Amino acid sequence: MSGLLRTMRLAWLEAWTNRRGFWTQVTVMLVNDVVWVGFWVIFFRQVGEIRGWDTDQVLVLLAVLTTGAGISLGFLHNVRRLGTMIGNGELDSALALPVPTLAHLLVRRVDPIHIGDMAFGIVLFFGFCNPTPQRVGVFLAGTVTAAAICTGFLVIMGALSFFVGRSEAGDLGFHALLLTSSYPVDIFAGATKVLLYTAVPAGFMTAAPTRLVDEFDPLLAAATVAVALLVVAIGVVVFNRGLRRYTSGAVWTSA
Repeated sequence: MSGLLRTMRLAWLEAWTNRRGFWTQVTVMLVNDVVWVGFWVIFFRQVGEIRGWDTDQVLVLLAVLTTGAGISLGFLHNVRRLGTMIGNGELDSALALPVPTLAHLLVRRVDPIHIGDMAFGIVLFFGFCNPTPQRVGVFLAGTVTAAAICTGFLVIMGALSFFVGRSEAGDLGFHALLLTSSYPVDIFAGATKVLLYTAVPAGFMTAAPTRLVDEFDPLLAAATVAVALLVVAIGVVVFNRGLRRYTSGAVWTSA
């Protein structure tokens, strides 16, 4: 554990070395998020409520999404690069260390641009989402489950490169999860909605925590936590199983 904590500290210091670049990336993402939120606010003010979703609920959903995804992609940035590193045979240096390979890879990089996402989500919730003590507690728990689901799902998609020898699955999984998570899940219907609660767990990543913030339901909360734990567990199992098939590319990098 001390080795992983030291790796996290070094990753943060590495990102913080170029402070001007750090704050530039954070600012760019903040502006991007403001534009995205502005789009949804204008949209719902024009059309009103859609299948139970209104402006207030969408703001909570976007706060959960940006905070949860910001934690996952900002502090565990390599989760998005796993497929590429596996496909290119770049895991050699990580395999030589006396720490769990997956854990080391995840904490090795920090991405400032997604730190901006996390900061934006926190400001959005506390500034515009009626932050009562109960809602704050549920929101914080919801962002943790969202980060866990995002991380676990991307690990699964990236680890598929062990078996198929290609890295495209990781990128496809990233875009599928993030895009579908940013929409109110109830605007979808039929097989698509089922897909968003199963193969691509976007519904449990953002829609379920949003519902819980507005009206807490113990059964839905338990299901959301269970899904987060299941996705993480599957990600760990798939990665470790795939690691037995790893073929070195003789590329000695710091991951």
